[in-house]
Amino acid sequence: MTSKLEALIDRSTRLNLEDIDFGSFVDHPLDADSLRCLRYMHDVESHTVCYLRDLLVTRAHADPEVTAFLTCWSYEEHWHGEAIARVLTAHGELAGFPSVKATRRALPRVDRMRPLLYLAGSAVSSHMVTVHMTWGAVNEWTTQAGYGRLAAKAGHPVLAELLRRIMKQEGRHIDFYAGQARRRLAESPAAQRVTRSLLRRYWRPVGSGLMPREEVRFLVHHLFGDADGEKVAARLDRQIDRLPGLEDIGLVTGAVQMMRSGAGSCTSEDQAR
Repeated sequence: MTSKLEALIDRSTRLNLEDIDFGSFVDHPLDADSLRCLRYMHDVESHTVCYLRDLLVTRAHADPEVTAFLTCWSYEEHWHGEAIARVLTAHGELAGFPSVKATRRALPRVDRMRPLLYLAGSAVSSHMVTVHMTWGAVNEWTTQAGYGRLAAKAGHPVLAELLRRIMKQEGRHIDFYAGQARRRLAESPAAQRVTRSLLRRYWRPVGSGLMPREEVRFLVHHLFGDADGEKVAARLDRQIDRLPGLEDIGLVTGAVQMMRSGAGSCTSEDQAR
């Protein structure tokens, strides 16, 4: 086990909320657009364990470093969802288990077949773990950036501090996913081709396979649709482009443009999130 992974595991913990003043949201509530984004983020973070279900039917389950990381990743993401739930609850919003239950009940029946699709992909290609690690890196980069954009747009100091703490943990997730992706892609031109092809064909913003299409479009437009958001999207693409074999793939800016035009289908495989 690498020293970086050992450090990540040692530092893995429930998000510290002891000094977060959730009561401040009663006196100084968030605007409607910020709350709409938080509802989305709450449901996606709380769904992480279901993505873990899908990953573990692939060859990823045989790699002890990957499974050790995924255990910590799933645990920390759960508490991100719980933290956001407390912000929503302070605004009188439905959150926590009732909201998560409703979201999962609304999933299409095909969701039950998702593990079989992952299993089939893993059987067909030996590079699916590389795909998952790269997909995870892209999703974590965009998620962390989304939190940063929401903190800037909402202009609420307590929310900004809460999101800063979430972003810090997301940064450790990024380190693992991106490190794995970079190493695995560098080792195999074939893995580069498979990963590039699947990302270009199927990647959509995090939550696209879970949330209603109009909510995905709203989130993307609100966080990345203005001039500052476009700069962040371009920066994310430069990060992705530095992964071996993914030069000039333009995933994030392409997704922003597609969602803005209203042409984006939000039914893709939302892997590794």
